[in-house]
Amino acid sequence: MKRFLIILLLGIPVSLRAQQDTIYYQPDTTTAEEKYKYYIDLTKKPDANRAVWLGAILPGAGQIYNKSYWKLPIVYGAFMGCGYAITRNQNRYSSYKTAYKDLYLDNANGTVSEDGSKSYIAVLPEGYTLERVGGAGTWLNTLKNQQNIYRRYRDYSILATVIVYALTLIDAYVDAQLFDYDISPDLSINVEPQIYMDPRHQQSTELKLAIQF
Repeated sequence: MKRFLIILLLGIPVSLRAQQDTIYYQPDTTTAEEKYKYYIDLTKKPDANRAVWLGAILPGAGQIYNKSYWKLPIVYGAFMGCGYAITRNQNRYSSYKTAYKDLYLDNANGTVSEDGSKSYIAVLPEGYTLERVGGAGTWLNTLKNQQNIYRRYRDYSILATVIVYALTLIDAYVDAQLFDYDISPDLSINVEPQIYMDPRHQQSTELKLAIQF
C-alpha cells in the first residue's frame, strides 16, 4: 500500500505536466494558402463603398483604389471619346443654328447673298452655291434639319457619358466586392450515366455531365 501511494504521488507531477502540455499544445493545421488568403482578407481587401465614392469624385479613382490599373486606359479612353463627340456635335449644332437664324433673317429681309462671310454660306459643302443646293428656301430647310440632327447627336453623346460614368462606379464596386473571390482554375468535370424516370414511370438511360468549381 505504501509503495502504491509513493508511486501515485510521484506520478501526479508527470501526469499534470503531460496534461498541461496537451492543453497548451495545439498543432497548426492551417495551410499556407489559407494563411495567405486570411492575410489578404485582413490587410488588402478594399472597401466597396469607398471605391464608389472615390470614383464619383474623380472618374477612375475607384479603379486606382482597387489597384486595377489596367482599366484606366479603358476608362479615360471612353471619357475622351465621349468628350470629343459632345464637343464636335455641339460645334456643328451651333454652326447650323447660327446659319439657319442668319439665313432666315436675310431671306425675310430680301438680303440673301453669296458672300463667303455669311454663316449660311460658310457651312455649304465645298464647291456648292445656294443656287446649286436648290435656293435659299431649300437650304433653309436643310439647315433646320441639320441643327436638329446634331442637337440629337449631342444629347446622345451626353447620355453616353453618363452611362460610362455609371459603369465606372459599378465596376469599382463589383471589383472591390470580388477582390478575394476564388477564381482559381481548379475545376472538375464528372461524367456518369444515370437512369431517368419520366412521369409515366418509364425508365431511360442518360449521360450526366457535372461541372464543379
